[in-house]
Amino acid sequence: MDEMNLVQRIVVWIIPVLFAITVHEVAHGWVAKKLGDPTAMMLGRLTLNPLKHIDPIGTIVVPAAMLLLTGFVFGWAKPVPVTWGNLRNPKRDMALVAAAGPGANLLMAIFWALVIKLGLVLTASVPAAAPFLIASGVAGIFINAILMILNLLPLPPLDGGRVVSGLLPGRLAAKYDRIEPYGFLILVVLLVTPVLGMIIGPPILFVLAKLAGIAGLPAPLLAGVLHALGVY
Repeated sequence: MDEMNLVQRIVVWIIPVLFAITVHEVAHGWVAKKLGDPTAMMLGRLTLNPLKHIDPIGTIVVPAAMLLLTGFVFGWAKPVPVTWGNLRNPKRDMALVAAAGPGANLLMAIFWALVIKLGLVLTASVPAAAPFLIASGVAGIFINAILMILNLLPLPPLDGGRVVSGLLPGRLAAKYDRIEPYGFLILVVLLVTPVLGMIIGPPILFVLAKLAGIAGLPAPLLAGVLHALGVY
């Protein structure tokens, strides 16, 4: 696949990124509603309209800066509010609500694998659309794999940290939750050092390669698409 210019990359990345972060947050609110907390629904956050979930920094500034500096994008949406006291079984349900976000990213990654498969099928009959579908599918798997793996890290306030807290006995959970005020700082330190990449890089590439392979995208073509998207 040929190298893409900045505008082409924006066009390819924008839909996968917006829906990856939007559906992730909606999944939290939807599961919370099923478990007794209607807060997200009452605030109009159980919608796939990205405008309802935009965080000025995480959805606009950070992705734009990363696209300009690194060639690919990453971001986050405004967190969906959950009132833990409304949940029928707060400790257990907290873990289920937290797990819903990464679970939604996994389902979306599978969806984007199907988009790749559609693009490959249309290569001969609709050659103009096939490259866009394939590139969008790879971008979709990649961004959803990042969000899924990153959020599964057992670090409060990430989803993985809330899952661990929900599984630990009461006293241990309380001690573990004391990490939360420092969680973002720890994440930033990991982000600016090679450590975070060493932790989440291999599983992200595994998910990407596995789903692209299931979709029928050969490894050399996958590498070419990643290069065109600015992922090296």
